[in-house]
Amino acid sequence: MGKLPRPVPWLAAGESFPPLEQAWGHHDPAPGLLAAGAALDVPTLVQAYSQGIFPWFSLGQPPLWWSPDPRMVLQTRHFRLHRSLRKTLTRFQAQTGCEIRFDSAFEQVIHACASKPREGQPGTWIVPDMVQAYTCLHRAGHAHSVETWVDGELAGGLYCVNLGLMVFGESMFAHQTDASKIALAALVAFCRAREMAMIDCQQNTRHLASLGAGEISRAEFVSHLAANVNKTAPLWEFKPVYWNQLLTTGMTDLP
Repeated sequence: MGKLPRPVPWLAAGESFPPLEQAWGHHDPAPGLLAAGAALDVPTLVQAYSQGIFPWFSLGQPPLWWSPDPRMVLQTRHFRLHRSLRKTLTRFQAQTGCEIRFDSAFEQVIHACASKPREGQPGTWIVPDMVQAYTCLHRAGHAHSVETWVDGELAGGLYCVNLGLMVFGESMFAHQTDASKIALAALVAFCRAREMAMIDCQQNTRHLASLGAGEISRAEFVSHLAANVNKTAPLWEFKPVYWNQLLTTGMTDLP
């Protein structure tokens, strides 16, 4: 009989998170699971993200808190600009009626992310409690939407969390082809312009890997987090000049 995993701590509202080293490991039923319970209020979410912890759970479950090892991240200098996406961005930049907006429709974006069908998933982890929590986090200035607009319509986008010079990606959606990729490219361009070197992706997916994301150890992630999370956060606005840097410097062209 295998060794039983360490019990998952149940946290009361306002209680501190346990050390990250107590998260379940690779041989446990849910690698990266650290705790359950607590509140989904703004102070708890800020505390969690500041320590390298994020919530992720399904409808009918209590809040579950995670800190996986390794951690999937996109280092912005490693973003892979495939030739097809480069062409898409060039057309988008030049076309009248196409624009990137930040935070003009956060609630619309998070609801679109929550309702998007995902391959291999019967439901969504962006349950109503999460929608409410991140909407409050947005109103507190810590959560942001990156939006792809085409002819006055929201074509796609993503939402993320920002603390200091750290960005934590959450979810994306597209109503039109490549609209979410355009939003991600805009986020990368913004991060590069604002000297934000890393976007936390939390979970390893083939799609993120194809765009240059990769795994690093939790220790390396936490070290980078500690060095950047308390710095002054940037003003969230997108300037078209950011495209020029993205399209002309330091990117890898792939088929």
